[in-house]
Amino acid sequence: MRLARPDDLAGIVALTTEAYAPYTAIFDAPPIPVTEDYGPRIGRGEVWLLQEGSDLAGLIVLERHADHAMIFSVAVSPAFQGRKLGIRLLDFADKQARSWGVPEVRLYTNSRMARNIALYAAYGYRETGRRANPYRPGWTLVDMAKPVDRAA
Repeated sequence: MRLARPDDLAGIVALTTEAYAPYTAIFDAPPIPVTEDYGPRIGRGEVWLLQEGSDLAGLIVLERHADHAMIFSVAVSPAFQGRKLGIRLLDFADKQARSWGVPEVRLYTNSRMARNIALYAAYGYRETGRRANPYRPGWTLVDMAKPVDRAA
């Protein structure tokens, strides 16, 4: 794992677009992480990259808050899916949250991403609520949280 640099931007955009492509087709619109401007996030040190050899295999966007870490996006390249790299990225979020001294990791996902919700629940996240997506009328967000000391 390493922090992203400005010259990683094109790779981040490409990986995110590819990883979220199945949902773009289902939703008839790209999920928020696909349309995000990652330049400022790279500048704030929020984007970490997972490499396999010289290839960009995955990434996690993790925001630091006073009382929690917030996962904005977890994306694994389709070429690397099925290798439990998503779990490695979630493990990294836990480790980072512990190093920041915050008690939990939070995330939100679209209510129609049932596979992701099940994965997060199996990893120890609990649903904390649902709310309308303020940027996409008709979409519902599922908020989830996990104490950092809780093993999957």
